[in-house]
Amino acid sequence: MAIPSEKKKYSYADYLTWNEGERIELIDGEIFNMSPAPSRRHQQVLRELATAFSVFLRGKECEVFFAPFDVRLLSDNKRDDEINNVVQPDLSIVCNKEILDDKGCKGAPDMIIEILSPSSVKLDRWEKYQLYEKADVNEYWLVDPLTIL
Repeated sequence: MAIPSEKKKYSYADYLTWNEGERIELIDGEIFNMSPAPSRRHQQVLRELATAFSVFLRGKECEVFFAPFDVRLLSDNKRDDEINNVVQPDLSIVCNKEILDDKGCKGAPDMIIEILSPSSVKLDRWEKYQLYEKADVNEYWLVDPLTIL
């Protein structure tokens, strides 16, 4: 099913019915389209960070996951139709295996890293920052791909 265009609040249950090929996020039930695909530079930075964290975390309790990977925030003891915050951070580091399931992560990762894109700066710097703070994400990094590598 295509992503609806009307303005209303949506849940994770709605999200699961939409086309798999489209990258979207829900923040407080509002749809945020993550298209177009990230730039080549963005992907290079993501690859390097994912590699560095994967090597560092090898043999430790924590795991690194990279987008697309669903993170359902503020979801404790909620059914899919009650969850209205679903994000796909560039990198998520999870140390508590109990919040991982076959759909992704149900709860706050220990660390989230977002690589800035021109189309996502406002979302990453403001809306996601507030959401991650409210969800008790321990650490949130913003990476500017123009100043790294």
